[in-house]
Amino acid sequence: MNALHVVVVGHGMVGDRFAEEVRRHDPAGRRVRLTILGAEPGPAYNRLLLPNLLSGAMTEDHFIPNGPIGLSRPNVDLRTGTAALRLDLLRQTISTAAGHVGYDALVLATGARAWVPPIPGAVATVRSGERLAADATALRSLADTRRIGALGQGARRRGGRIVVLGGGVLGVEAARALAARGTAVTVVHRGPHLMERQLDTPAGRVLAEALRRTGVTVELGIGAARWEPGRGLWLADGRLIPAAGLVLCTGTVPDTALARDAGLKLTESGTVAVDDTLATSDPAVYAIGDCAGHPGAAGGLVQPGWEQAAVLASRLTGAAPAARYLGSGTVTRLKAAGIELTTLGSPFTEEGEVLRFEDPARERYAKLVLADNRVAGAIMIGLPDAAAAIVQLYDRGAPVPADRLAVLLGRALPPEGAAGPAGMPDHSIVCRCNMVTKGQLRTAWYGGAASRAALSAATRAATGCGGCGDDLDAVTAWLTLCDPNQADPAKKEPVLT
Repeated sequence: MNALHVVVVGHGMVGDRFAEEVRRHDPAGRRVRLTILGAEPGPAYNRLLLPNLLSGAMTEDHFIPNGPIGLSRPNVDLRTGTAALRLDLLRQTISTAAGHVGYDALVLATGARAWVPPIPGAVATVRSGERLAADATALRSLADTRRIGALGQGARRRGGRIVVLGGGVLGVEAARALAARGTAVTVVHRGPHLMERQLDTPAGRVLAEALRRTGVTVELGIGAARWEPGRGLWLADGRLIPAAGLVLCTGTVPDTALARDAGLKLTESGTVAVDDTLATSDPAVYAIGDCAGHPGAAGGLVQPGWEQAAVLASRLTGAAPAARYLGSGTVTRLKAAGIELTTLGSPFTEEGEVLRFEDPARERYAKLVLADNRVAGAIMIGLPDAAAAIVQLYDRGAPVPADRLAVLLGRALPPEGAAGPAGMPDHSIVCRCNMVTKGQLRTAWYGGAASRAALSAATRAATGCGGCGDDLDAVTAWLTLCDPNQADPAKKEPVLT
């Protein structure tokens, strides 16, 4: 029986995860033959951690430590620097600059691209379309991050400033990362408060104060009029913010031109319409990640894409032909040094039981929305213990302890356990991006992954947003304490024969 030829368009975080899941179910490549087309010149990397690269907390070596998935893998043809130009549904082929690639099944994992507003001076029209000015860039790729790093370095040398346009999650993370390097930064956001898609007004105020504490200037409720290279950003009210560089964090749009031009059905938001099997309007074509439109998946989050990748790989390899994707929970963690912020579910509703705790002087805020005694939504700033407990309750759909104030202040743990890894039940989730539990970490430990790095490689824990790094360290320390011989093979007692 010939292997099913699956072509994956997109070698980002979701496309790469799909390939990993296929190889996990079919390590010898007997059932599925993969061809992966990636437009970027190098292998896949974690875009979520680009602000860490910008801040200096990580280097590029952290992003791709083991090389691309195509190396030394049977029946995997990885083609980086290869853009898909045209999809022919009738002939089941993908056209590239190097020729045509036929497929039995096609997986679209094209993700999203940065949306660039038409700001005069920042965006110029050229023969090939539009391009950004030399001192303006979006933040979406490794190449973008390198350019922003160079702009920040130049600004520091001249005593200048960088303007970040957009106060959403990425804008806040980029501004904090630049400030961590000593760069003067101003965030300009046309919304009434920062991160208005995730935060209510009081939480937005607390976040703005926390950001100002780190040295970032914040301009709210004002739009950009034009960018003047060499001078700075002119605001809609006529003011000029002198700046040496402009970083655009103004959102993303799904990258679905290939699907649209081929005639696949799109949703109203412009994503590729998929059902619970991740199939599109063409039964031989599937879509996963930010380019896919499923009613149970929020855009801009990696976890839904990774869960979709696991479901689709299970189906196409035959490991679980009946697998279905039914949606993902929504949890957002801000990755900004010195600012602890987590939001989840639907925190804006005022129906049901709603509790708040406000302590702006200490940059703390909590809002908890309950429905049927379960967590329906939450916003947590400056309360990491409370956030960890509430996320666990949300993930498990567990009843909320009766002492609501203790929950808001982080003094109430999920009902099954006490503090620390020793008291956590095996089903407790340590890494939410990859849904890795304490039990899975312990199994991997005794399977030979007896170090923090090995646990991460074996289970993918702490390879998503990175927010669970401290939790993984704690579990590793606990396992080492429980069985030091396992952690250090040199200490193991000899086997008597």
